[in-house]
Amino acid sequence: MKKVVMAAMLGAGVLAACNQKDNQTKTDDNMTTLVLTQEWDKTFPKSDKVNHRKVTFHNRYGFELAADMYTPKDAEGRKLAAIAVSGPFGAVKEQSSGLYAQHMAERGFLTIAFDPSFTGESSGEPRRMASPDINTEDFLAAVDFLSVQDNVDAERIGIIGICGWGGMAVNAAAIDPRIKATVATTMYDMTKVTREGYFQSEDTPAQRMEKRKAMAAQRTEDYKTGTYKRAGGVIDPLPTDAPWFVKDYHAYYKTKRGYHERSGNSTDGWNVTGCQSFLNQPILAFAAEIESPVLLIHGEKAHSRYFSEYAFEKMTGKHVEGHSAKEGNKELYIVPGASHVDLYDDVAGVIPYDKLEAFFDENLKPE
Repeated sequence: MKKVVMAAMLGAGVLAACNQKDNQTKTDDNMTTLVLTQEWDKTFPKSDKVNHRKVTFHNRYGFELAADMYTPKDAEGRKLAAIAVSGPFGAVKEQSSGLYAQHMAERGFLTIAFDPSFTGESSGEPRRMASPDINTEDFLAAVDFLSVQDNVDAERIGIIGICGWGGMAVNAAAIDPRIKATVATTMYDMTKVTREGYFQSEDTPAQRMEKRKAMAAQRTEDYKTGTYKRAGGVIDPLPTDAPWFVKDYHAYYKTKRGYHERSGNSTDGWNVTGCQSFLNQPILAFAAEIESPVLLIHGEKAHSRYFSEYAFEKMTGKHVEGHSAKEGNKELYIVPGASHVDLYDDVAGVIPYDKLEAFFDENLKPE
């Protein structure tokens, strides 16, 4: 059972996208030019209420990020509030983040769903790496990009982070006051789960040292071979004793419902050493200093619900378990009966889009 849970951590909560070297070329100034898929290859139907196009933007490390932009069809001539969306951790913009972005565009916002550095159609070598710093920076770069669009009001920009990118979104809000409103839905704190294991099951110095030793040994082996060993995506086939939340991941990433060839969650996952830096870099350290509104959304039955409860406590100092709560401009909203993956797509019909719309309408309204 422990091996299955670890496989879930490495193959479902800590996952990434497939090799895209062939889709990148270098320009004279060493910036990457991306070759993007132009046909509709999402896991959800295209809406006839919005306009869609591919865009790219760069972060301050020089990585070029690929995104889908969704704009309301009736938005011509108006400056709009804008929202950048990313996640889940190891998914791609053709999955959950694109679905959220398209829905929010239907409700009047200009949105982008982007692939983080090292994943999907975005640049970054070697592939399938992760970094608390760089991946937080990806959100800030999305804000850079949105801030200079002619049809965006730069004072009305928000972000949505899903799963592991929920933690990155909260971290981004803590460092960048240009972000006026933040939603983290079905959130993972990737540094917490990497450091402590699920439910603090590996939260001793000795257990962390074993992880460090394993990572160090793998780095040596990778350097010898000149390749990066993969950790594996969502476990497939499922063992008979797989925890229910692993079955939940499988039902999304390994079936027609959510499978995508560029998603490491659907294929063979991160590099084994991809999340090494998460072991000693807690991303919620300054969550209490966020002055802008934050909405945490989680499923009542999600195995990961404790991450949002922990984040809410970090931001407010108020301890809450299993119940919706509000303190100042921070809110924890629990979706009755929902699991972790129920908030990835709308198969269960529980994503609270009305709640999201009301939150952003209130906090991104014109001055």
